[in-house]
Amino acid sequence: MTDDTSAGVIRVMIVDDHAIVRRGLIAYTDTVPGLRVLGEAADGRQAIERLRQWQTLGEPMPDVVLMDLKMPRMGGVEATAEIVRRHPSAKIVVLTSFGEAERVHAALAAGATGYVLKDAEPEEVVAAVRAAVDGEVHLDSAVAGRLVRRMSAPHVGLASLTAREREILILLAQGGSNRDIAGKLMISERTARTHVSNILTKLQLSSRTQAALLAIREGLISPQS
Repeated sequence: MTDDTSAGVIRVMIVDDHAIVRRGLIAYTDTVPGLRVLGEAADGRQAIERLRQWQTLGEPMPDVVLMDLKMPRMGGVEATAEIVRRHPSAKIVVLTSFGEAERVHAALAAGATGYVLKDAEPEEVVAAVRAAVDGEVHLDSAVAGRLVRRMSAPHVGLASLTAREREILILLAQGGSNRDIAGKLMISERTARTHVSNILTKLQLSSRTQAALLAIREGLISPQS
């Protein structure tokens, strides 16, 4: 778990109460070019303390936190909310089991940017990490279906969006980053970012992943898109 602050390296923290899970994720992640594991924690409270220590010492901070949901002392939902509040630049990717849709929904509401199943192939975990850093949406179709059914309707619906905002919502839900959206619509990346922010505000959502799930629920795209 050596530190690497060179340009382009994605720094990762792994939070899970099972040591064997952490060992496996660390062993694989450290073999992937461009990824480096900074550290690990056995629960949310320990994760927050480690982040506090790194920040106090002026050490590099993780770009992405892989966060288990069900842990002793402090679970993933509460830890996600606290980390997002204290370290808003860190992206939280939830590690989840198929039956944890309710907790995943709560974690997304708390500020998590994505999720990946614990039984996913290692390559998919890496893809979810990269997507989070790139501002893209990484959805597992099976979990997305469950999450969609649990979503409460926003107070202001799709009718509040302009035609361009609906178009951008679809591209976002298909996994497009701000740069991808800008390229497809021939607008600046800054304009794309502003549109995405306006969409989230109008729909009263807190993340791109929630917006993607809403697009699925409203039939704008399918979970397999």
